[in-house]
Amino acid sequence: MPLVPRWVLFSSGCAPVLLIGGWTIAASLEGPAYDPATQTISVLAAYGAAGSWVMTAALLALGACHLLTAWGLRAAATAGRVALAGGGVAALVVALLPAPSSGGSLRHGSVAAVGFALLALWPLLATGDGAAPWALRPAASAVATALMVVGAVWFLVEMHRQGVAGVAERVVTALQSLWPFVVVISCLRHVGDDGRPAVQAD
Repeated sequence: MPLVPRWVLFSSGCAPVLLIGGWTIAASLEGPAYDPATQTISVLAAYGAAGSWVMTAALLALGACHLLTAWGLRAAATAGRVALAGGGVAALVVALLPAPSSGGSLRHGSVAAVGFALLALWPLLATGDGAAPWALRPAASAVATALMVVGAVWFLVEMHRQGVAGVAERVVTALQSLWPFVVVISCLRHVGDDGRPAVQAD
């Protein structure tokens, strides 16, 4: 059975905490002028935003967490690990290419879209067989990818209609940051044919 080092629990568990904590603190620094229901996370990291340093640091840390998790998650298929790592790189680049204080940015938007796509597809690409940990089995992976795709579509719809884009973006990014942790938990709790957990202690 594939071995999963326990330290991956830390890298994957920190990802959602850092992301959600980052946008919460950055929004509080921005004050009442910022509306988290209708405005995106990118606004918090934009040039001149009061909490831009917090949101930028959170995105950099998120990217690093995804890279570490992809490296250590040996139970997942290689294609899925590469996609997760690619999502981590996209988070790093998004942090280094913040949106302008007003208007959009093609570079920022393009990198963010690539990151969304990679993080939505990685569960499906990481799928194992029926003996794999439950979160890496075809059904669970397909549901995770489907939810992320639906969330991304919802976000695009809300952006187009100038609705609750902030809510939609937070839902889908929170799900994308949380799923690696769910996969790691399932791997650590998985019992192989010999009756022992498929875990490596280092």
